Amino acid sequence: MEFKDTEKYFMDNIRMIVTDMDGTFLNSEHQVSPDFPEVYEELKKRNILFVPASGRQMLGITKYFGDIENEMAFIAENGGYVIYKNEELFADKMEQQHIAEIIRSIRTISGATAVLSGKKKAYVETDNQDFISYISQFYTDNQIVEDLTVRNDDSIFKIAVYHPEGSELNVYPFLKEFERYNLEVVVSGKYWLDIMNKNINKGNALEKLQAALDITPQQTMAFGDYMNDIEMLKNSKYSYAMKNAHPSVKQAASFEACSNDNFGVLKIIKDYLNTN
Repeated sequence: MEFKDTEKYFMDNIRMIVTDMDGTFLNSEHQVSPDFPEVYEELKKRNILFVPASGRQMLGITKYFGDIENEMAFIAENGGYVIYKNEELFADKMEQQHIAEIIRSIRTISGATAVLSGKKKAYVETDNQDFISYISQFYTDNQIVEDLTVRNDDSIFKIAVYHPEGSELNVYPFLKEFERYNLEVVVSGKYWLDIMNKNINKGNALEKLQAALDITPQQTMAFGDYMNDIEMLKNSKYSYAMKNAHPSVKQAASFEACSNDNFGVLKIIKDYLNTN
């Protein structure tokens, strides 16, 4: 959908723009729009905080922003880890007993591969180099371990599960039972499913950040493409689903942006900056 009266639509003073990364802010080649540095400078002049929010580990997000990362806020691990100007605002940790049981269950799903995402590193128990290479774009600092069920000294925020034939049909039906442990089990991408503690999601993380900075949902613009973005969109008055978004995300959002491959996030931000 498109709004007809831009001036009327942007009545509120936007103070925060939060965006998912993969499938939303980044194109299909995992690239940032070449226009972003110029747009970011204008946001900075207007005191508008830019917040990437992703299922990725923190290092997998911050690597895209170089020297300006210390000026920004980041929501990582689907809301399990939040920082603002390099200061930790929130960090969550899963229970080891749940991790071990879930990993054993994942091992029974043909084609599924688990990634434990922690504060220090991401951990896998496969030595498949093609898979390691693939996940390295999301989990920059990763380590192969012999057994993911063995406790380590890292804080584990999330279990991510990959399936090459799709997570919604091939993984979710087998793991949704773990919601009984007060856990969130959510399809986070075409090939990915994430498991976290209950009430850990991008929406609650955004709410914590809004409260810390005294920013309201009415002053927030958000963009997303998959089901793990829905709560975040609901905490933003100006919520956008990408043209390439899952149908349930389009239903949850108030508006639609063009696809990530057309850098729809930047197009909407430019529209706002040009009309306000």
